[in-house]
Amino acid sequence: MYKYNDFDEAFVRERVAQFTTQVDRRIDGSLTEDEFKPLRLMNGLYLQLHAYMLRVAIPYGTLNSGQMRQLGQIASSYDKGYGHFTTRQNIQYNWPKLADVPQILSDLADVEMHAIQTSGNTIRNVTADHFAGAAQDEIEDPRPYAELLRQWTTDHPEFQFLPRKFKIAVTGSEQDRAVVRAHDIGLVLKRVDGELGVQVIVGGGLGRTPMIGKVLRDFLPIEDLLPFTEAVVSVWNTLGRRDNKYKARIKITVHENGIEEISRQVEERFAEIRPAFSGVDQQYLGAIKAAFTPPAFVSKARTGYEAAYKADPVFRSWVDTNLAAHKDADHVIVTISLKEPGKTPGDASTEQMNVMADLAERYSYNELRISHEQNVILPHVHVSDLPAVHAALKEVRLATANIGLVSDIIACPGMDYCALATARSIPVAQNIATRFDELKLEHDIGALKIKISGCINACGHHHVGHIGILGLDRAGVENYQITLGGDGTQTAVIGKRMGPGFSYDAIVPAIERLILSYLDLRSSADETFLETYRRLGDAPFKEVLYPGEEKANAA
Repeated sequence: MYKYNDFDEAFVRERVAQFTTQVDRRIDGSLTEDEFKPLRLMNGLYLQLHAYMLRVAIPYGTLNSGQMRQLGQIASSYDKGYGHFTTRQNIQYNWPKLADVPQILSDLADVEMHAIQTSGNTIRNVTADHFAGAAQDEIEDPRPYAELLRQWTTDHPEFQFLPRKFKIAVTGSEQDRAVVRAHDIGLVLKRVDGELGVQVIVGGGLGRTPMIGKVLRDFLPIEDLLPFTEAVVSVWNTLGRRDNKYKARIKITVHENGIEEISRQVEERFAEIRPAFSGVDQQYLGAIKAAFTPPAFVSKARTGYEAAYKADPVFRSWVDTNLAAHKDADHVIVTISLKEPGKTPGDASTEQMNVMADLAERYSYNELRISHEQNVILPHVHVSDLPAVHAALKEVRLATANIGLVSDIIACPGMDYCALATARSIPVAQNIATRFDELKLEHDIGALKIKISGCINACGHHHVGHIGILGLDRAGVENYQITLGGDGTQTAVIGKRMGPGFSYDAIVPAIERLILSYLDLRSSADETFLETYRRLGDAPFKEVLYPGEEKANAA
């Protein structure tokens, strides 16, 4: 993985020193909160419902064991002993004291981490496929290109005061695990006649006006990645609306101007700036690629694995559910679920972070990934080490076998933490997961993605959930709308709203009715919920959601 050079180290340390003086001035009253706000946002510090919240960048979701241990140490020293992994592959601390934030940032700098551009109207943390560098279906590791974009976007002078925040995602696989079509820019690496390039998708995004991105360039030579991306952001920076923040995102700009006009202006701008890119960026890219050389995968016997798989049904269930195919036949990708039923999705304690760090160091070539689905990945585990990994995870309640199932729910912090939220998300996710754990139907139901947001900003990605839940405030009462048929993969689509919302007490029973009806409606045990919905449409599901005797529960 990428290691800081002298410039990176000096840059981050300088920012820490700068923000330290700003915090001191806020504490002594020299700065008002209004004056301090833009300064703290530039360093990832929010003022939430109950306390400050610090959002730490984990670029393209990749970190090593030392960094994970440091994240755990920060949680125990400056927070309440846990951190919250987010849909942007970041980690958030919900309870830091303002006076401690400079030391937290210094501790992060010690392990080559920071909180720069995790907030504000700028280009946010660049995300990538969480199986990057390991996936069997990978055409090219996207992380070097994500790192190039990270370096280019950090403190780019033209893009520090954009109309609104801007998000980029990159994938190098046929299976889209990075939700690239719901980003301001989505990049899909591909090869055509042996040449590496990228498909450029623009204008995706969720929030109050959800849209799937449109293809701007089907194949862009890889050496044009930076100038073309700069052209896109530059055109939007010019056209993007600043009179209404709800209409400021590039998806609205594309919608109002049309993809043809956006394409014309981007190509025109690209032609202007391309000559200024003399190839230095490709030299940097070459050095960056060297940092992402695959590990020297060990070759050893699968001793103990087959016996454990046959003898232990708990281990077998975990293997069948939480593992993915690796490009090396003797290794697998292990997803560690942070979704134990009844727990807060995405939360990990200091003890759990330390164990994950230890496992990465011992069994995964010192690498971890954070997924946008709020789980943690050990990307390179030899098959023979799986029994030991599973045993260690069980000790700290991280061995839940539910990846991709009903209880593997994405949920934003909701009204328990967020000042913008209008309804609770975490308790709804906990209650759904607990209920289906009681029913013992999760594995019979199979692949199903439930995503929950506590407000219209859609941080829980509910629009692209197979079942999406949006919590809103209706005259001071929580009201939960259900959408069906959303998809965040290469066949991305926005889910369809089913009808009136449900009260807090009625939403879990409604989800239960919905899923139990799917078991009756599916053509076979192999037909997923999404496939059944696409085959039958929404009519049979609406009948189940709004039966006559239940209409009184619908708000």
